[in-house]
Amino acid sequence: MRPFIARPEHGVIWITGASSGIGRALALKLAGEGYKVAVTARRHDKLLELQAEASEQPGSIIVLDGDVTNAEDMEHTVAAIEYQHGPLALAVLNAGIYLPARGEDLNHDVFDRSFAVNLHGVINCLVPAVRHMRARGHGQIAIVSSAAGYGGVPAGAAYGATKAALINMAESLNFELDRMGIHIQLVTPGFVDTALTGKNKFSMPGLMSAEDAAKAIAAGLKSPGFEITFPKSFTYRAKLVNFLPYSLYFRVIRRIIDGRRPSQASGHHPNPHPAE
Repeated sequence: MRPFIARPEHGVIWITGASSGIGRALALKLAGEGYKVAVTARRHDKLLELQAEASEQPGSIIVLDGDVTNAEDMEHTVAAIEYQHGPLALAVLNAGIYLPARGEDLNHDVFDRSFAVNLHGVINCLVPAVRHMRARGHGQIAIVSSAAGYGGVPAGAAYGATKAALINMAESLNFELDRMGIHIQLVTPGFVDTALTGKNKFSMPGLMSAEDAAKAIAAGLKSPGFEITFPKSFTYRAKLVNFLPYSLYFRVIRRIIDGRRPSQASGHHPNPHPAE
């Protein structure tokens, strides 16, 4: 049976982390294709600006308040979509943060905050979304991870760990959700030009604009495939590196990082990670 693929007539698309970056660009892209898009993020004013920008599009933007780290908030958000705006046809769980975690300055806060948003924030949205979709017998969910989840890189101990967890979670859920008629997909971007990557002071191979990333995701959401990854010239190589024995893997990563490191005089330590 062909996986369920959400169309405008099926109901509402929900995008978390939609106030900037990929989430914002994707909301505009899908509204332009005629979808009704519900958006949540911490910055309410930015969502209102997004709604105003989409006012002339064939579709529409619905602004809903809610913090992904609060499970009760997300229960209320899904209920509001379902009972006020229409059935939840597709959830794009995109909200995420990047906080560097370095061995010389390990602390609980970086890990707690990273896992609260990047992992538990997804789970808080996923649980109510699956419950409603299962009751209808169909639905679509896209979990936004990152190529940083493929393997460890410097400063990525917290961010990469959360993204690796999302990859494993999506793979595992694919078995059960498929039987329920829920099409789950995994989004693994490489480097995308957003506020997160804008702080990086090193070469980012395959860097894409948020708009181009949104186009790639929008196209992938209309396909039956499990993984939506881009740019493939970078993410496929990132996958292949992780097949190496650890002795070679660490050597390759060190060589890549050393080749992109700014001069020591700058005092800056780069954070080589893909991020949404």
